[in-house]
This record gives sequence, C-alpha cells and structure tokens, in this order.
Amino acid sequence: MDCFRTSLGNSWVYPTVILCLFGFFSMMRPSEPFLIPYLSGPSKNLTSTQITNEILPVWTYSYLVLLLPVFVLTDYVRYKPVIILQGLSFIITWLLLLFGQGVKAMQAVEFFYGMVTATEVAYYAYIYSVVSPEHYQKVSGYCRSITLVAYTAASVLAQLLVTLVNLSYFYLNVISMVSVSVAFLFSLFLPMPKKSLFFHAKSSTEVKEPPDVGTVVEDPHGTEVPGWKENPTSEKINVSGSLAHGQLSSPKPKHVALHVIVQWIRDLKECYSSRRLLYWSLWWAFSTAGFNQVLNYVQILWDYKAPSQDSSIYNGAVEAIATFGGAVAAFAVGYVKADWDLLGELALGIFSVVNAASLFLMHYTASIWACYAGYLVFKSSYMLLITIAVFQIAVNLSVERYALVFGVNTFIALVIQTILTIVIVDQGGLNLPVSIQFLAYGSYFAVIAGIFLMRSLYIICSAKCPQKARSPAASQNPDGPHSEEPRTSTSTKF
Repeated sequence: MDCFRTSLGNSWVYPTVILCLFGFFSMMRPSEPFLIPYLSGPSKNLTSTQITNEILPVWTYSYLVLLLPVFVLTDYVRYKPVIILQGLSFIITWLLLLFGQGVKAMQAVEFFYGMVTATEVAYYAYIYSVVSPEHYQKVSGYCRSITLVAYTAASVLAQLLVTLVNLSYFYLNVISMVSVSVAFLFSLFLPMPKKSLFFHAKSSTEVKEPPDVGTVVEDPHGTEVPGWKENPTSEKINVSGSLAHGQLSSPKPKHVALHVIVQWIRDLKECYSSRRLLYWSLWWAFSTAGFNQVLNYVQILWDYKAPSQDSSIYNGAVEAIATFGGAVAAFAVGYVKADWDLLGELALGIFSVVNAASLFLMHYTASIWACYAGYLVFKSSYMLLITIAVFQIAVNLSVERYALVFGVNTFIALVIQTILTIVIVDQGGLNLPVSIQFLAYGSYFAVIAGIFLMRSLYIICSAKCPQKARSPAASQNPDGPHSEEPRTSTSTKF
C-alpha cells in the first residue's frame, strides 16, 4: 500500500485526488446560505444591528490584515502547512458557531473565517508546485469544478433539509462541522512540495521552458477561463532573470527573502507599466470589493425583506442557482469569439450597468422574489465579467507573475472593501441600515459602469479614427515621402 501511495505521489494523480477531496469537503457547508437566520434566531438571538455593524465587518478587517503575511508565508513554507492551517481555521470557526454565544464569540468566528479566506491562496497555488505544466489545465479544472459542485450541492441539500424536513439551522452547522473536519484530515495526506513559485523556485539551469499547453486561469473566486491557451509567439511581460522563469541565480540563503521581495517589486513595476493590464486590474479590484460587500450583507437584506422567523425562505436554492448560472456564464465566455482588446471594456461597462440595476432593484423592491432575482443576475454577471478581466490580465503573464498580480489585486480590493465597510457600515462611519446600503452599492457600480463606458468609447474611437484620418492621396501613394505605416483596427492608445 505504501509503495502504491508513493508511486501515485510521484505523479499528478495522487495530489490531485487528495486536493479535490479537500476542496469538496471544505466547500460542502450547507449552513452557509442560512448563516444570518441562524445568528438572528433563537440559538444566538443576535439583532440585525449587531450582526451588520459589529460582527460582519470583522471578517473584512481580519482578511485585510492577514492576506499579505499569509501570501508570503504560503510560498515560503510550500503550501501544505497553510492548507492544514486553513483546515484548522475551518474547524475553529464552526466550533465557535455551534457553541459560542454573544457578540464577542461571533466576532471571533469572523476573525477565523478571515483566516480561512486568506489561506485560500494555498489551495489554488499548491497544484503548480506538485504538477508538471502539461497537467495544469486538467488539474486546475478538476480542483475548481469540485468546489463549485460542492457549494451547489451543499446549497441544494440545505434548502431540501430546511423546506422538506424542517431541520434546525443548528444541525446544518453540525453537518458543516463534520464536513470541514473531514477536509482537515485529507489535508494531512497531501504530499509536501519540493519547490514553490518564489522562495524555493528552481534555478535557471534546472528549469525547462514549459510546453505550449492549455492553462486554466482562475479569478479571486476561482472562476475559470476555459480553453485559454498560452501563445508561444506572444510577447510576455517578462524580463531576463525574472522569477517568472524561476531564475533566482542561486543567492545566498540569508539573502533569499530580500532577493525575492526586490524581484517582486521589479515584476510588479513592469507588469503595471502596461496600461492595459493596469486598467483591467483596477476594474478587478473595485468590482471585487463591491461584490464581496454584497455577498457579505445580502442575507441581512433578504431577512429584512422577508424575516426568516415569519416566512419560508429559499436562500439555499437561490445560492445554488446563482452559483450554477455564474459558472455557466464564466464557462461560456471562453468560447465567445470577440475582439476583447477592442470590445472587452465595453462589455465591462455594459454588464456593470446590469450589476448596478440589479442592486437598485434589490433596494427598491418590496418583493423577496424580485430581490432574489436581482441577486441571481448580479452574481452571474459578476462571474462573467471577472472571467473576461482575468483572461485579459493573464493572457501574457507567466504563472508566477499572474500569482503575484492576483495577490496584489486582491489586496487592493480588500483595501477598497475596508474603506466601504468603514464609511457605509461601521458605527464610526455612516452606519447605514442594510436597505440603504444596497442603494450605496448600486451607486458604486453605476460609477464603475460610467467610467468604463467612457473609456470603451475612447478605445473604439482611437482604433477607428486613425483609419478615417488617412487621406486619399496618402493611401494612393503608400511609398511617398509622407506615407505612414498602417495600423490595425484593434490598436489602442493608452
């Protein structure tokens, strides 16, 4: 048996199976869609004001504080210890949810859940350290798909248990506790990587150029860009000696950390010097901040529109449909034939309008069903949009540089989300009631939509106007002294 496991451990199959099992059980949490009814119900007896203004903001603050240290630690300790830490954080979170009482205990829940989300980076980065490049697409697809399946199945299971069996929300959390405990056990069986993307990258003499294989790229929420294939002739945003090719030039051990940090700064400076990547990253950061705010407080809005103590609620069904619809939208965009250089930001602008309209609907409607519908449209639109953004950012980046840009973009999104929380939600800020909050979030996405619609018009005009400006004389005498090099219709000035 040990020989069999050792044999599998040296291939991509064993770590993929274990990682997928960890991902499945860590996301199989049927209590998630009914968290707010559980907290406001007889088990915890917390008020909406306490949940909104004192408890939920702790997740945003802890996530922000933990993200950068965890990001650095994850690569330094080579992923597996951080995945184990995530499993432990899951268990502590649900122990507190089950047996903790009062505001302080629930704030501790949010802190440890901040640890859970901060350590998610290890789950998606682990595969790149134990799997060869030709298996990236396959393994990335498996690992992400299994989490989507688990979350959808958990939401459906929760709705069935609540609606048909009238199961208490407490026992939904018991099921979640058992599931995350199983996930923790699987994390112990993951093989320890021998290398990582940055601190333990192979030297240039050990690294071979990866073959031209399909690579699945994921967004902050794991949305895949299927079918994207790295173009060997495309110009990568890369430099000689970059970490993107694992070239650490064998620095002395005591200088490794400093060398890596300096290289990160150089890589980021070069990546963001591309205005195209910069603008798409800004959309990613601002939209993800708004998306996370909506997800964090939407259950409170649902409870406000239709109090869970007085009426039947369908949070689980809505989350299942929204996740499935978003996954389908994200998958489909990979097969849409479009000039994303020219029309990508127009799509961002148009669908940001859809997002803003959905949030305005959720604010103004008195119907819980219209509120549910608005959320379905909002989540599906965001997942489609973030897929386009991820594709545009990652298409000319190596895996290492994409991981770095992903981390920085996520951190910027958290900073923006923290500002939104302090200004809109926190007791020291405007302290808005949840119904007014969604008016603010709708206005926030309307501003994003306006900016990107104006920018998309500028891009389209910049691409078309040079063709119109060429005089007939110039076009008839292309070899004359005043002739110009023709520009392609997709050229863009930044």
